[in-house]
Amino acid sequence: MTERVLTGITTTGTPHLGNYVGAIRPAIQASLEPGVESFFFLADYHALIKCDEPARIERSRLEIAATWLAAGLDPARVTFYRQSDIPEIPELTWLLTCVASKGLMNRAHAYKAATDANLAAGEDLDAGITMGLFSYPILMAADILMFNAHRVPVGRDQVQHIEMARDLAQRFNHLFGAGRELFVLPQADIDERVAMLPGLDGRKMSKSYDNTVPLFEGGAAGLRDALARVVTDSRAPGEPKEPEGAQLVAIFDAFADDAERAALRAALRAGLGWGDAKAQVVARIERDIAPMRARYAELVAHPQRIEQTLLDGARKARALAAPFLKELRHAVGLRPMVAVVAPVAVEAKARPALPVFKQYRETDGKFYFKLTASDGRVLLQSAAFDSGRDAGQWVARLKTSGAVADAPVARGDSVSVREVEDALALLGAAAVVSPAS
Repeated sequence: MTERVLTGITTTGTPHLGNYVGAIRPAIQASLEPGVESFFFLADYHALIKCDEPARIERSRLEIAATWLAAGLDPARVTFYRQSDIPEIPELTWLLTCVASKGLMNRAHAYKAATDANLAAGEDLDAGITMGLFSYPILMAADILMFNAHRVPVGRDQVQHIEMARDLAQRFNHLFGAGRELFVLPQADIDERVAMLPGLDGRKMSKSYDNTVPLFEGGAAGLRDALARVVTDSRAPGEPKEPEGAQLVAIFDAFADDAERAALRAALRAGLGWGDAKAQVVARIERDIAPMRARYAELVAHPQRIEQTLLDGARKARALAAPFLKELRHAVGLRPMVAVVAPVAVEAKARPALPVFKQYRETDGKFYFKLTASDGRVLLQSAAFDSGRDAGQWVARLKTSGAVADAPVARGDSVSVREVEDALALLGAAAVVSPAS
């Protein structure tokens, strides 16, 4: 059975080591597994919740797309797209909103953090909180459920959102599935060792805390300068140091193998200075990052290539999303209006085919009409009129009076007056027949 894996990054800033370790790298590794179908997206709708700077969002989308491609993402193997290029996602968001309880949204971490901050500041509980922030988990659920992802690589702080997506999927299935599982229930995929990379100050690495280590920005010097600011204890070189719990060691662990981890721990316990330890951490990370940094610079220099890659990915994504959304619309009752019970067919009496008046305008700018029989022969051909209204008035007069003697018309070849009068009489009779008769 094919397993779907999906993840995305909000496009509000420059990618940092935490993004790479917590989301990008595990997602790319998962995409290489046999039997895995992978979906990767730029969460630019999510960005609008946090950022009202268009230039920043525009730049971030480019940088994050280039980062993923530089880190080894293969667009031929995966589906790589922008969230905003998939119109089915906001529509699914609304369908899920209609089954989401407000109580569930009240418990979302981001909303609670915002209300707690307002409470501490003595503000109104919901001051500055938008509906985008409040319903953020529903949009994230739509991202996941749109493609029925089985696994979602996330940091531990995002696990609640996966649980909410499961809740919404179960609710929707119960209400509208009619015994079918329209949505699969996603699972959070966490690497326990590096799920939440610490920042320079020991808290989770986050742009919100201004404690990030750049992934590519600033080159090797930028990486070195950032890691030099990692907070350590005051033990001097030569003094034994406890590596467990040190954020510098946690950052190192995210890149090192088991043997390298053991070696650094032993060296610190033997008295390795923090400065020398930081140099070792920089060197180890640089081994992985330097080749990617060169690819990243090439991609950013040619944004049109990234744009085409994302458009190709959107086409692949919509080929799945559009028919699935059609199925979901049908499930909730948004269906084509067709008769529930087909009416009993009533055999109708055959009616003779009617002659037809046709009005038209020629290249000379004049207006004309003609009367043709059911077999296509021209019965009457009008003279030229200066306006379509004049031509139309004569058509109406002929239909009602049936008199052609004073009309500006000529009969067709080998057409008798009687044949024309019979045709006009047939049209006149048809005009007074009730549609229900």
